[in-house]
Amino acid sequence: MTTDSKNARNSEIKIQGDEKINNVEKAIDALKSGKMVLLYDSDDREGETDMVVASEFITPEYIREMRKNAGGLICTCLHSDFCDKLGIPFMVDILDVASEKYPVLKELYPNDIPYDEKSTFALYANHRKTFTGITDNDRALTVKKITELCSEERFNDFGKEFRCPGHVAFLRATDGLVKNRQGHTEMTVALAEMAGLIPITTICEMMGDNGKAMSKDLVKKYAEENDLVRINGQELIEYYLNKFSKE
Repeated sequence: MTTDSKNARNSEIKIQGDEKINNVEKAIDALKSGKMVLLYDSDDREGETDMVVASEFITPEYIREMRKNAGGLICTCLHSDFCDKLGIPFMVDILDVASEKYPVLKELYPNDIPYDEKSTFALYANHRKTFTGITDNDRALTVKKITELCSEERFNDFGKEFRCPGHVAFLRATDGLVKNRQGHTEMTVALAEMAGLIPITTICEMMGDNGKAMSKDLVKKYAEENDLVRINGQELIEYYLNKFSKE
């Protein structure tokens, strides 16, 4: 390879790297301004794109958009520090303890997830001021109130303000975020953290009309039609580890 070819190749690599950085920074800016972001994990994982909103900006309209245009499970992802202070464990830990009285729960342990070694599901909850808990207004209220409670550090009020079971799935981000697990839970909480927001996000998988996850081409079309930033997990993880992570 000639010197000119090497220089051209290096320039191409630099441009590609800059594009990845710019894309993540666009996502950070969008999230910070209260806009939705679309995040694809990877071909080697779920192979799914999630709609992502910083939970401090949640509205019934966002819940409705997720319900109608994404169609997956609407979940709220919480930083592990918040979960520790709230006393929220992983669902598998609840099953573990409860299985002493109900042995069948041990048989339900999720030890065969095809795309990961562990699940981040924690609790399903409703705020006590909701009615059924499932309407767009009710789910937005539940998300808004758990975010406010954590932001205001009123952790001891968790049981007073919320009831279980409910209609919003709370996911507990793994300690260390993407350094230790690279799922949508950790990636979106890391994105909120990089944006300087409360590290709580609300997400929903985008489903297609063919019984599978929405294809990347259709996600791209949706992003373009709705002026949304679309990023993938690899570029987010690289940015977080290289530019933001303290370790």
